[in-house]
Amino acid sequence: MILMYFFETYLDLRQHAALKLPTLPKTLVGVISQEKFEKSRAYSLDKSHFHFVHEFVSILMDSSILFFGVLPWFWKKSGDFLVLVGLNAENEILHTLAFLAGVMIWSQITDLPFSLYSTFVIEARHGFNKQTIWLFFRDLVKGICLAVILGPPIVSAIIIIVQKGGPYLAIYLWAFMFVLSIVMMTIYPILIAPLFNKFTPLSEGGLREKIENLASSLKFPLKKLFVVDGSTRSSHSNAYMYGFFKNKRIVLYDTLIQQCKNDEEIVAVIAHELGHWKLNHTMYSFIAVQILTFLQFGGYTLVRNSSNLFRSFGFDTQPVLIGLIIFQHTVIPLQHLVSFGLNLVSRSFEFQADAFAKKLGYTSSLRVALVKLQEENLSAMNTDPWYSAYHYSHPPLVERLAALDEPDKKAD
Repeated sequence: MILMYFFETYLDLRQHAALKLPTLPKTLVGVISQEKFEKSRAYSLDKSHFHFVHEFVSILMDSSILFFGVLPWFWKKSGDFLVLVGLNAENEILHTLAFLAGVMIWSQITDLPFSLYSTFVIEARHGFNKQTIWLFFRDLVKGICLAVILGPPIVSAIIIIVQKGGPYLAIYLWAFMFVLSIVMMTIYPILIAPLFNKFTPLSEGGLREKIENLASSLKFPLKKLFVVDGSTRSSHSNAYMYGFFKNKRIVLYDTLIQQCKNDEEIVAVIAHELGHWKLNHTMYSFIAVQILTFLQFGGYTLVRNSSNLFRSFGFDTQPVLIGLIIFQHTVIPLQHLVSFGLNLVSRSFEFQADAFAKKLGYTSSLRVALVKLQEENLSAMNTDPWYSAYHYSHPPLVERLAALDEPDKKAD
């Protein structure tokens, strides 16, 4: 864990040096205004400084928790708490829920200062934060309530599956998580997302008509087209789509509509998103996640009965949840390697989706939209190639513009 911290800190230092460069990349000279570049540079450096502090505190706390045996101590204390309130500490489900409740309280306490500083200092300083302190804490309470409602049945089911699973444990665990992911993807946009944001149908007019015509031409089964009030929390912009089979929906952030005054620019962004659908990127990503999940559970089944592993972390018993936590710690380097591989695939998908929008005739509009979104979001203009290759799921703007221009240059 510490070795990964040093490696990623080295990459962060490389990126920090790139962010301090006083000039734009040659490709962006004349494309990005100097004023926007200076604002982007200041914003990125602020976030970089904050990131160094946050990561240092995180590795210090995580290492201390492991080194001083906080996990087994807290597991014991959660059992003592159950006895104190008259519940059975031998019931692993109750014991686990008590343990998780304490962990959630601890996480909220330790994360809160960083969340407040990021939102109300850094984001506010650079004009992005739009939410009040009341809205911030209201969202926080809603998130905790959702965790309290959804967490116990999910955790209980996982414990029962592990206890009863036998030799087919990995298959049962994967099947449960597969069904759970489908259910959550179904109910999240309908029941959960509206708790935090207001979704309204895109008003009739030129933009709606153009998006519907584009979807129809690609045989995209668009059922609903929404605008979400992202501006109540941040001036960052985005667009996404979701849904299964013949029930697809597209969501535009109101900030995207505000920033892209030209309808063609917004349609170009949607053309890019529809490219992901047409090229089956979402399906491929979903399949990859399912395979990785199954392999992860397969690895867990190999070590869950290792008493030596549990004792090395200070545990005399072998609780299901603790086994999962220990396993997560032991495969951290592998997880980072997998994440790097997924980022490589994701960036390839982004290039393909850009090329798809280009084939539909949106090259100039997409270029303008990408530049405008880069400017308005104050995204980093200078990026270190090692850092972006390791961390970025989307290619830097310089690479995307070069890819959009390349076919035209070859044709000329």
